[in-house]
Amino acid sequence: MLARPRRNRVSPAVRALVRETSLTPAHLVLPLFLQEGDGAAPIAALPGHARLGIPRLVEAARAAADAGIGAVALFPAIPAALKDRTASASADPAGLLPRAVRALKAALPALPVITDVAMDPYSSDGHDGLVEGGAIANDATLPILARMAVVQAEAGADLVAPSDMMDGRIQAVREALDAAGFPHVGIVSYCAKYASAFYGPFRQALDSAPRARDGIPGDKRTYQMDPANGREALREAALDEAEGADWLMVKPGLPYLDVVRRLREATALPIAAYHVSGEYACLKAAAERGWLDFDQALLESLLAFRRAGADVVFTYGALEAARLLAR
Repeated sequence: MLARPRRNRVSPAVRALVRETSLTPAHLVLPLFLQEGDGAAPIAALPGHARLGIPRLVEAARAAADAGIGAVALFPAIPAALKDRTASASADPAGLLPRAVRALKAALPALPVITDVAMDPYSSDGHDGLVEGGAIANDATLPILARMAVVQAEAGADLVAPSDMMDGRIQAVREALDAAGFPHVGIVSYCAKYASAFYGPFRQALDSAPRARDGIPGDKRTYQMDPANGREALREAALDEAEGADWLMVKPGLPYLDVVRRLREATALPIAAYHVSGEYACLKAAAERGWLDFDQALLESLLAFRRAGADVVFTYGALEAARLLAR
């Protein structure tokens, strides 16, 4: 027998020498949830995570920076009293998210801050676009998203991340940022965001699920992608790249690693993938029942993203992974 692949697995040192894929904390982005006040409200569906007041948020971001994590991504929980059909609170420079960004950049100026551009946290309808006549009005949504992005850039966001899946929103945001004097602020486009069942814990955390009433759809299937489609992601990616996207995002992550690979082969832009709340919660729930080793399953999952071609992985396990990788 001349060919024995096991010779390359004979010891930890040899395995390390021939390892094809690397994973470091710098490849990871930690999503953080915000709330008003100074305290923290644990999220039952995301063990170890909470909605954080700005002082607690700064503490969590500092821990991420100290662990070598590449960036944080912010998601605000907006009080119901501030939500309306046009998401007007998203354009308030004194709103929760802009205040949080300013606090983070004052405390940790070198840590990249990524902000979410979508209507759903601020919308009384729970949709990522403006609801008109029982449908999602694509073109009428674009100026709302553009204003939101400019407010976030003014607060100090390093990258804005349109996650809404409206057609044409990358160009609208890019033009608005450039016109407002922010040509240096990058755009992370959720170019392949699927209508997935894996977002449940996230929507609980922000109370942002779409509301079915008066003809308004109770899901996001008219704008988020059909889980059955892969080629369509190539079209979305090409459009967003042409409109000025700086990174391309695939969300969710593990069920769509084939899409990550397709995009990696189709573009030179950085590819991000989102290890979403439902994926993370599945690992936690199984580990709590003794069905798997959370630490090993987490690192294996994150390596899978990197092996598929993701340059950056958004994950709720970023701090846990960073501590494991430091051992």
